[in-house]
Amino acid sequence: MNRTSIRQPLPIHRAGTATQRSPEGIANAPFWVEMLVQNNEDGGLTAMRCTLEPGTMTRWHTHPHGQILYVLSGVGLAQRDNEPPEELRAGDCINFAPGERHRHGATPDSTFAYISIQAQQNGTAVTWLED
Repeated sequence: MNRTSIRQPLPIHRAGTATQRSPEGIANAPFWVEMLVQNNEDGGLTAMRCTLEPGTMTRWHTHPHGQILYVLSGVGLAQRDNEPPEELRAGDCINFAPGERHRHGATPDSTFAYISIQAQQNGTAVTWLED
């Protein structure tokens, strides 16, 4: 790449500008979701910051290309299919394999905030399952 070529400015996400409540039915209670990066192309990464109140747990779900969760604050739980829940704390990072059935959420006595990273396939980055 020629260093003298004109570069497109990188978009900057300004904190708090894309925060909304989670869609209905994906958890036992609504939670806050802030889209940090959204790419609708196949293989394109999406990233969001999620903040859950105590006791809020997502429904079981999968991701076509897997998922990475990086814990920002609080205490949470992550559970893989047919395994006991694992406790997560600030600084922890967990990876779910493509198609792996799992769920995650806040413990009953703590909020839980994390960054979630996953890739799109055929227009979606997640498949919500029946409990």
